[in-house]
Amino acid sequence: MVLAAVTLTTFVAAHWTAPADISSSFVVPKTWDDDALRTMEVPLVNHKVSPTFAPSIYYYRIPVRPIYRSFPVYRPDREPPGYMEWLRKQEPQLDFDSSRFKTQEDWQRAGAIVFDAPVDYDTGLFMTLSNVREMNWYTKLQVPITKDGVMPFARYVVRRKGKVELGEGSCATCHLRVMPDGTSLVGAQGNMPYDRVAAYALLARGAEARDKRAFLAQVEQERRLALGVPWLQPDPLAGLEKMSLETLASMHEAIPPGVAVRVNTSLYYPPQVPDLIGIKDRSYLNHTGLIRQRSIGDLMRYAALVQGGVRYERFGDFAILPTLPSPTTQLRYSDAQLYALALFLYTLTPPANPNSFDALAARGQQIFRREGCEGCHTSPLYTNNKLTLAEGFQPPMEDARRFDILPVSAGTDPGLALRTREGTGYYKVPSLRGVWYRGPFGHDGSVPTLDDWFDPRRLREDYVPAGSSDFQPNRGAVPGHLFGLGLSSRDRAALIAFLKAL
Repeated sequence: MVLAAVTLTTFVAAHWTAPADISSSFVVPKTWDDDALRTMEVPLVNHKVSPTFAPSIYYYRIPVRPIYRSFPVYRPDREPPGYMEWLRKQEPQLDFDSSRFKTQEDWQRAGAIVFDAPVDYDTGLFMTLSNVREMNWYTKLQVPITKDGVMPFARYVVRRKGKVELGEGSCATCHLRVMPDGTSLVGAQGNMPYDRVAAYALLARGAEARDKRAFLAQVEQERRLALGVPWLQPDPLAGLEKMSLETLASMHEAIPPGVAVRVNTSLYYPPQVPDLIGIKDRSYLNHTGLIRQRSIGDLMRYAALVQGGVRYERFGDFAILPTLPSPTTQLRYSDAQLYALALFLYTLTPPANPNSFDALAARGQQIFRREGCEGCHTSPLYTNNKLTLAEGFQPPMEDARRFDILPVSAGTDPGLALRTREGTGYYKVPSLRGVWYRGPFGHDGSVPTLDDWFDPRRLREDYVPAGSSDFQPNRGAVPGHLFGLGLSSRDRAALIAFLKAL
């Protein structure tokens, strides 16, 4: 799953409680509901090109994606002896059967299976089976592994006895974080080096191509279909046709773990991978607030979009796929699979916070209130669940009546909100809960740490973040969100201590 596919992005959900025993009383919502889809999204800046979707009559003719039992991928030096031979002897086994679910807990456990379930198999566009069995791939790309030696961003799958495939593109590919102690934090802002892996695959494909010029033209077309915004002038992808393969790969390599280019975003304005923990209390999905979360059905719809349905979108006269392919050539999640996934996401909770609420954090809380941070980051969620304006955007009057808008701008880079296919003109106010395990920060992941975020030097053109590396060179000034930049070093340390304790 690379540019032609999508990752599961931010989710929010209305408060909802399932009965303790739902074997006979629950009703799985309809995912691809035409009326609900029409009203689910906040319009784009140019309302005329706001996306429309394939009709439900088409969607429900698509076969359901079977979910097979999957197995962990070990780094080669940590793989148990005889592991691959053992896998080849396994019988294919389907791993999702909603007819057996009797309780809410059954559905939630099944949702964890959906979360890990791959949607692609060794396509060559991202990770490959040969990649994950080479130590050089791990060391060169700095791919994290758990304390058990597992690379948790992909799974081995046996769909035919004797053949082991690498399954990729699950929710876990982007929304799982390997912590410093080697534990896995499911649903968190992930730290898979997504775009480094994409660049590695891109260069490998280029090396194998017989006709280099034709291959480069193909790559340009892939990115224009996935990322192009043809109704905007100047062209947001201007210069793409002149880039060498090496230059394009270097742009991907410079995007840090925790940030990912995906369909409808941009090489120039890649979005931070959102944290799904606490999703139940969010009102808008996506950094640009694109999706309104009004029910569990909306969460299911968004998951369906980001795991394949987005390819059927049309933006005015532009479509990712000029004509809808035969539904029999596509795959989709069933409504039951998406319902289980949504219920599982509701269960996600943060791990125990190692940062105590001490005297320094208590003083930081006073500073937080004194500086007016509560206005946007209102406790106890530490977000007011509103939209703010991207710099330079003037919302139409009808938006003020339909959406919960705070009519101010934090002044951060407006590119994602104005110059992409997710460009609503808004940014949602993020929650500050769990910032201690997250990073990089900003809707574009422009700074590695909270210390960088509150460092006034980040406004300078020669700014070098503390966490810069060969993969992520100096990005220059990081504008906007001036709140907290005028604090003394002592007050700044107290504020950061408070935020880390949330």
